[in-house]
Amino acid sequence: MDKTILLVDDEELFRERLAKAFSQRGFTVFTAGDFDEAMRVIGKQRPAMGVIDLKMPGRSGLELIAEARKIKPDMQLVVLTGYGSIATATEAVRLGALYYLPKPADVDDILGAFARNPELALDVDQDEFTAPSLARAEWEHINRVLTDCGGNISLAAKKLDLHRRTLQRKLQKYPPNK
Repeated sequence: MDKTILLVDDEELFRERLAKAFSQRGFTVFTAGDFDEAMRVIGKQRPAMGVIDLKMPGRSGLELIAEARKIKPDMQLVVLTGYGSIATATEAVRLGALYYLPKPADVDDILGAFARNPELALDVDQDEFTAPSLARAEWEHINRVLTDCGGNISLAAKKLDLHRRTLQRKLQKYPPNK
């Protein structure tokens, strides 16, 4: 089985964390932060699988699914998004995605989605899963909201229902390791 995977997400921290986890499971990992970078990787490397964020700057993940399938029709794709709706899920599957997962999703969730296709013959071991700590999940969520707010601390604090100074203190801390 071809264990090559492309991870496409504009959130660098999330993308790199996933890349590390897939590498530890024996995958050859390629990463991209946007549509254009992903298309270059697909054209050159031809990965067997792809994990695509739906909402990215520039062209969307739905457009990427359609274009990726033109270059590599047998590429197995799973869509991740923090902005899920039934309409976009239906459209992603119609365009050729195998499955649609809401964020935050971890490697085991993603491998479970790929395992829905028996042709991939993925060996999914659910016993080795270790959940991220609550501190880590909180830190990632805060950074995701801050990114969505274009780095505007006041707006992010309002969306998170936190005082602006409290949010600033949380952001000054280093991310939890686990």
